[in-house]
Amino acid sequence: MNLAYFDCFSGISGDMTLGALVDAGCDVARLQSELQALQVPGWELSAEKVWKNGMAATYAKVKTEEQRAHRSLTEVLEILRRSDLPPRVRDRARAVFQKLGEAEARVHDVPLEKIHFHEVGAVDAIVDIVGACIGFHALGIDKFACSPLNVGGGTTKMAHGVLPVPAPATANLLQGKPTYSNGVQRELVTPTGAAIVATLCDTFGPQPPMTVSAIGYGAGTADLEGQPNVLRIMIGESTEKAVPGYDEEICVIEANLDDMNPQIYGYFLERALAAGALDVYTTSVQMKKNRPGTLLTVLCKPQDANALTSLIFAETTTFGVRATNAQRRILPREHVSVSTTYGDVRIKLSRINGRIQHAAPEFDDCRKLAVEKNVPLQQVITEALRRYQETSR
Repeated sequence: MNLAYFDCFSGISGDMTLGALVDAGCDVARLQSELQALQVPGWELSAEKVWKNGMAATYAKVKTEEQRAHRSLTEVLEILRRSDLPPRVRDRARAVFQKLGEAEARVHDVPLEKIHFHEVGAVDAIVDIVGACIGFHALGIDKFACSPLNVGGGTTKMAHGVLPVPAPATANLLQGKPTYSNGVQRELVTPTGAAIVATLCDTFGPQPPMTVSAIGYGAGTADLEGQPNVLRIMIGESTEKAVPGYDEEICVIEANLDDMNPQIYGYFLERALAAGALDVYTTSVQMKKNRPGTLLTVLCKPQDANALTSLIFAETTTFGVRATNAQRRILPREHVSVSTTYGDVRIKLSRINGRIQHAAPEFDDCRKLAVEKNVPLQQVITEALRRYQETSR
C-alpha cells in the first residue's frame, strides 16, 4: 500500500499539490492526456523547475483563456459526471468538491445546491483538483496523512472582499485539524488545498511509519522571506501492520422493555436516528417474573446521550435506562460509484492498512433501482458487485 504524507510547513494549495506529484514522478504528459477526459476546453498545463529560497521544486502552471471565474457546485459535479475519467479519479475529485461545497454552505448559511464557487470554480482550479486526483491514481496512492498545517496570517483578497487568513472556508475545512501560523503575513493554505487534505487524509500529525520511496516538492507562486514556499509530499510503503487503535468513544444506552406495543418501536427507531443515534437495535431477553422482554440498545456520541435518553423516556414505556461509555473501532471507509444496466450504484468500501477488506453495494441504491426497473433486488446487488470487480481490476 502506498502512503502519501503531506508536509505542509509552508501550507498547501491545488497547484502546489499538482507540482509536488509531478516532482515525485507523475508524468506531465499523462496528466495532460487524462485531463482531456474532462471535456472542458481552453486550458494548458505545463510544469517547470524553479528555486524557492535555494530549494528546487516543480511549479505546475495551468494557463487558461476562460473569462468565467465561477461555477455552481452542481455544474462542477456535472462536468465530472460526464467525464471519461477513471471511476477512482472521478470519485475522489467529486468528494473534494463536495467537501468544499459543504464548507462554503456552512460559511454563507445557504443550501448546498445554491453554492457557487468563485476562484475554485474556474477551469484552472478544476484542473488542479482533478489533476491531483489523477496523480494520486497514477502513483498508486491508497492512503493519505498530513502534518500540522501552517496557515499563514494577515488578510487575503477574495471574491467577497478582503478576508482574514485563513479564509472562512479554509478555516471551516480545517476545523478539528492541527493548524498553526509561524507569523508569515500571507495566505499559505488555500481553500483548494484545505479541501484536498480534509477529504483524503485519515490522520493529521507527525509522519506515520513508512518507507519513503519518492519525495516531491511543489512550488507556490509567492516568494517568502526566510523559508521556501513549497509543499513536500513523501510517498512510500506504510509500515503499519495492525489496524489502528480505537477511533472514538461512544455512549451505549440500554433499557429493558416488557410492556410496550411493538408497533411503537419502528417509530422510535426513526426518531432516534434523526436525533443522532449511530445505531439502534433490540435483543430478546427473559426478564424477572419469568417475562419475555426486549433489551433496547442505542449507540450514540457522548454529546447526544442526554437528548436520546429523554427520547427513550418520552417514546417508550421504560422507567429507567443504563448508560456506559465504550470504545468504537471503525475501519476507514469510502464510496465509489459503478454504472450498471439498471443505473448507478454506490459501493461502500472498507480498508485495513489501505487494503480493501469489504465491498458492499449500498442497499438503498439497489432497492430503488429494483423498484424502478421491476427486477429482483438480488439481481441488482449481484450486477453491482460484478461491475465493481470489473472496474477495480
